[in-house]
Amino acid sequence: MTIQNLQSEVDQWIKTIGVRYFSELTNMTILTEEVGELARVISRTYGEQSWKKPLSIEEQKEKLADEMADVLWVLTCLANQTGVDLTQAIQKNIKKKTVRDHQRHKNNTKLL
Repeated sequence: MTIQNLQSEVDQWIKTIGVRYFSELTNMTILTEEVGELARVISRTYGEQSWKKPLSIEEQKEKLADEMADVLWVLTCLANQTGVDLTQAIQKNIKKKTVRDHQRHKNNTKLL
């Protein structure tokens, strides 16, 4: 699936199953909530916090993937609502980072 396909598929789902988009402000709040849920999974999988009920590695991977997909879903909704072409946006962002940071990370002794 391409990013363009993702934006189209989310838009179709919203218009046929979801009835309509939530407001941009509501979706921004939902995005923040979803990022928090992703952070919780990462802190319990890779950090010092523990799960209330121990999970298998496979269950942890499933939770991680599901939370990442939730973040991507809401971000895609916001892009659709505000007229952002995510394909163009990420291409432009990669170019910006490449120009700006082409030597930065190679010269970072913390990464060596």
